Amino acid sequence: MPKISIKGKKMPLSPIRKLVPFAEKAIERGKKIFYLNIGQPDIKTPQVALDAVSNHNLTTIEYSHSAGNESLRIKMAEYYRKRNVNVNKKNILITTGGSEALIFTMGSITDPGDEIIIPEPFYANYYSFSTQSTVTVVPIITMIDDDFALPSIAEFEKHITKKTKAILVCNPGNPTGYVYSKEEIRQLANLAKKYDIFLISDEVYREFIYGENTEHYSILQEEGLEEHAIVIDSVSKRYSMCGARIGCLVSKNKRVMKTAMKYAQARLSPPTFAQIATEAALGVDESYYAEVVAKYKLRRDTLIDGLKLIPNIKVSVPKGAFYCMVELPIDNAEHFAKWMLESFSDNNETVMVAPAEGFYSSYAGLNQIRIAYVLNKKDLKRATEVLKLGLDAYLNR
Repeated sequence: MPKISIKGKKMPLSPIRKLVPFAEKAIERGKKIFYLNIGQPDIKTPQVALDAVSNHNLTTIEYSHSAGNESLRIKMAEYYRKRNVNVNKKNILITTGGSEALIFTMGSITDPGDEIIIPEPFYANYYSFSTQSTVTVVPIITMIDDDFALPSIAEFEKHITKKTKAILVCNPGNPTGYVYSKEEIRQLANLAKKYDIFLISDEVYREFIYGENTEHYSILQEEGLEEHAIVIDSVSKRYSMCGARIGCLVSKNKRVMKTAMKYAQARLSPPTFAQIATEAALGVDESYYAEVVAKYKLRRDTLIDGLKLIPNIKVSVPKGAFYCMVELPIDNAEHFAKWMLESFSDNNETVMVAPAEGFYSSYAGLNQIRIAYVLNKKDLKRATEVLKLGLDAYLNR
């Protein structure tokens, strides 16, 4: 029998989607599920984006430029400049989601066996992308007791070797909701320059910042980092357009962009209609962002208020994105998550959470879960009630 590749066997299952079969069986049994496991917003996509697709005048769906439509890249550059990030269309390559931007980046800057340092817990698919690219992830653990703040620079330096090609951070963080301060970004920037490595920042959630004393600071705003900085971005969450699969790779490093273009040409072009929708979405009034952030802040506060009623758990209050890490008084969060779907309900309702083990590569987080607060206030309040009842029943089963 033909064999499956070693690389294929090493590809991890998604901690966000691996429990879907259990959810499907729960639905077959008539249960209602509150989905707290995946960052799929229920906020409506901007109407201008939907209208742009409905009212197109294309007669042929042609390939676009491999870097994406020029008009879209110009609008993206305008978006960044409004946020004090001085880039132009040549610094932007449109990709099929932020996922492809990360794959292109890893392919452009690493060789098999090279290393990328990532503070963990981290977005689970980073591990999948690194496996595809035959890159070794070197984790530096962050702690829930510190709200997953940046580890000391000395800790990073301990892990830098001749194989180290980059440091990768997510800002604001998925799954932690942590927002790196300007000082923390500058520490990382200085480290990248000192060791002549890349600093990659996944800034997909840049608009989702909560608190008067918190702001997003992009690595592209840091002077002197032009040759080292690579930003990964996406419109999926910003405009509630997850299915559009439009992201981008942004860098002022000409060699990186030239190399990434080879990967872009190999996949020909990003999707036509999604680019049309994205270009229209970029034209929304600035008030749109404020309104959406206000909704997510209310949801965050609703979730935290509900979680405070659950005894013996630890909660890291997120400053950005729309995820929250919770440590439970149990040994195995995956077992608990499965049990909630298979064996528990209150008034025929249960919840689906993401076990946090999959957001670590060092086998930490066994007793943690990630909650995505993408539901409306009423559903979030009920979901936390069901979670509390379920945890009580699980501990006393």
